[in-house]
Amino acid sequence: MSIKSEIFAEVHRIGGELKKDLPPLTDDLRLADSGLDSLSLAVLVARLEESLGLDPFNDSSVSSYPVTLGDLVRFYEHAAASQ
Repeated sequence: MSIKSEIFAEVHRIGGELKKDLPPLTDDLRLADSGLDSLSLAVLVARLEESLGLDPFNDSSVSSYPVTLGDLVRFYEHAAASQ
């Protein structure tokens, strides 16, 4: 499974657990508009660390954080390529 599909699948799982109707997941969907609150986003990051073995948020060289779902995907892809 690709990083993008893993992220999108996990967002759908969390939305289902919260019984929330999420907007269509697209690369340009802002995380703030995704239907997930800050706790849900933290759960997403924790689950992605477990499933992908990556935690790009621990990289001290990061100068900006993801704003959109596409940014989040690229953030994880960059971390995977840097391993």
